[in-house]
Amino acid sequence: MRHGKLSSASPMALRRYGFILAFLAAPLVLYVVFVIAPYVQAFQIALTNWKGISPDFDYVGFENFGKMFADNVFWQAVRHHGLLLLVMPLATIAIALFFSFLLNVGGGQANGRRTGVRGSAFYKIVFFFPQVLAVAIVGVLFQAILRPDKTGVVNSVLGAVGIDPVGWLINPDLALWTIMGVMVWQAVGFYVVLFSAGMSSIPPEVFEAAALDGAGRFTLFFKITLPLLWDTLQVGWVYLGIAAFDGFALVQVLSVDRGGPDNATTVLPLEIWRQAFTFSKYGYASAMGVALFFLTLTFAVLTLRVTRRERIEF
Repeated sequence: MRHGKLSSASPMALRRYGFILAFLAAPLVLYVVFVIAPYVQAFQIALTNWKGISPDFDYVGFENFGKMFADNVFWQAVRHHGLLLLVMPLATIAIALFFSFLLNVGGGQANGRRTGVRGSAFYKIVFFFPQVLAVAIVGVLFQAILRPDKTGVVNSVLGAVGIDPVGWLINPDLALWTIMGVMVWQAVGFYVVLFSAGMSSIPPEVFEAAALDGAGRFTLFFKITLPLLWDTLQVGWVYLGIAAFDGFALVQVLSVDRGGPDNATTVLPLEIWRQAFTFSKYGYASAMGVALFFLTLTFAVLTLRVTRRERIEF
């Protein structure tokens, strides 16, 4: 009897699994064709001396990787990514958390519930506004703001108080820090909205109970909001770390001589672009791309593992 039930149910199960497989087949094929295949091809090209202008090439093994590890510009770009990884996520998350807390919890109590500061809905739109601008437009905008002479917005303000113009983008000691500041300015709005969504998912009863116990804003933030927002923080940290391995558009638009002055702002995506499209060294550029792939993957895996903690259930 049991065998008969199983045999009668199996065609239905097969149809169900067939429908699921058919539904997943199209995105899986697209992922393989447009993601996995280009990665495999990049690994293959990294082992060749292909110039990109003819179908002829020779396999040179790991020669491109040997050149890369002996290239001072490559290591300079890696150091810049290390600095970006250290500064950009920390600054962006700290600023975004501060504003998110003010906009969602830090305004006091109304009708027995914690609310944000007055006009918080309007401020969220203002903070998110940089996200609707293309990165190239942001770069052109800050080119005008940071001009080294008195025609720049920042230097004109400094000149009004008697301070000489500052070469924000032409000074090797300031250029990278200036571009990082622009990156943080552009990114903060998105993470304000992300963290605000996370805070809105925290039950109001948690804040009400803390308020009844006499918790102030400092305690609400560090003892309640931050632990309950940990999963969202982890996601934001990974996204910002991956963004720190990019920076191509802003560096290309804002920097002097595309990565200057004197390679003071160069990053790996810009060097990949330069080697491929300026010097026609597609094999060498692909080797740099492989290195960037493993750096990004290693960062994401380590971050998810190190920041792993038990989920807090409500």
